[in-house]
Amino acid sequence: MPGLRTLSQSAHKKGKQKVIAPVKELQTYLESFSDFEKVAVGHDQAWLRDLRAEAFARFCEVGLPTTRDEDWRFTNISAIAQTQFRLAAKTEVAKNSVADLRATQAACQLVFVNGHFVPELSALEKLPKGVTVNGLAAEIAQKSAHVENHLGRYLNIQRDAFSALNTAFAEDGAFVHVHRGTVVEQPIYLLFISQVSTARGSDGVTQPLPQTVPTDAPTMNHPRNLFVIEEESQVAIIEDYVSIGDTAGSLCNTATELVAKDGAIVSHYMIEREHKQSFNISTLRIEQGRNANVASHSVLLGGGIVRNNVHPVLAGEGSECLINGLFVGNGKQHLDNYMLVEHAQPHCSSRQFYNGILDDSSHGVFHGRIIVHKDAQKTDAKQTNRNLLLSDNAQIDTKPQLEIYADDVKCTHGATIGQIDETALFYLRSRGIDEASARKLLLMAFANECLDRMKEDSIRSGIEKLLSNLQFGSGSGPTTLNASDGGRNWQEVG
Repeated sequence: MPGLRTLSQSAHKKGKQKVIAPVKELQTYLESFSDFEKVAVGHDQAWLRDLRAEAFARFCEVGLPTTRDEDWRFTNISAIAQTQFRLAAKTEVAKNSVADLRATQAACQLVFVNGHFVPELSALEKLPKGVTVNGLAAEIAQKSAHVENHLGRYLNIQRDAFSALNTAFAEDGAFVHVHRGTVVEQPIYLLFISQVSTARGSDGVTQPLPQTVPTDAPTMNHPRNLFVIEEESQVAIIEDYVSIGDTAGSLCNTATELVAKDGAIVSHYMIEREHKQSFNISTLRIEQGRNANVASHSVLLGGGIVRNNVHPVLAGEGSECLINGLFVGNGKQHLDNYMLVEHAQPHCSSRQFYNGILDDSSHGVFHGRIIVHKDAQKTDAKQTNRNLLLSDNAQIDTKPQLEIYADDVKCTHGATIGQIDETALFYLRSRGIDEASARKLLLMAFANECLDRMKEDSIRSGIEKLLSNLQFGSGSGPTTLNASDGGRNWQEVG
């Protein structure tokens, strides 16, 4: 099989050779990786070459996850597994096509197309002192010590196949380094655009697809981001994922490693609004130092199959973490949120708040897991998931989990599922508000429970604008539970 021998020869770690089964579904990945590793930026650096090879060997070893895997039991990704993706090539995007996608208030704006940094579409002139931003590929080419010291150190490629796949193709994405004691007043805005393109050839540039591949063959891109926030620094970073044109069937598989050192304060935003026939897999791995404070905010609005992984490790005593999210689905969207919070040191606190709004035949998942290690005494952790179902066919699977190995902790978890309160709806309509507007008011109030936790006003107002443009609830579904439930509008789960 093409590329198999190259991989076997390079996938050595400490003298051990990885055994890779030539599975039919992995053939296109093998071919893409074989071409990629010959020309990828940094292929001449042994540490990065080994990291990529080890990650791809692991991906081939375990394959894509199925519903038999506990972490994926609620999400069937057979549509992804059965698609033969080709690595997306660099492509051009007209400036006017991204003008409406830009942030109005930002310290700087970086634009990526199919995972590749595009300087001519970016705006770095307002970059404050003490902040370094760049494309990851450029930092790799410059043999940055920060990249070598941190890239791949935190993401768990043994646990997650998509993280392994991203690491195997890690080449470009965003690099952000905030120097010690720097306070960045405005957010750093990163715009990731998926666009229909041809596949990437063995020379690393745009190539027509081989005759054996249809011209509309779906493509994949793997943005890799690295954020290093030094001691006593403060910054907000936005990752915004959008689609241009018909990107049906394309895969954006992104991974971010965020290092918040002692005393750092970081707000991270992940906004996903891609084409509803595309696939988006994202992983945020957070490493927190002593007294570091990190807030992760996720807003999922688009995509056909979406998986949002957030994995903070509170590795320093006294650190705090907020995981806050909102997912809104309609049609046949599948939005999966997987949270894994690890308390590794004492006197740390974490809060998880996720709200879901699901209409039509959409399917939502909240799988939250808190692990308190045995040395993490005085842990304070809370986990809450609230969901609104707007139709009989909408579905939510929620699984809050606690795994505690310490004996002096305070941990709670719970989830609720319900519909719009008919009494509140009647109250609004009795004041002359039409039904559609009344429903939207109630749903926006529900969504604002998450938005109110976002400290940055400009970001919050931008997300409110996105939500106001959505078509909430057709009204075809029920608004209350059965009369036998005694009028309750919420069902407790766990």
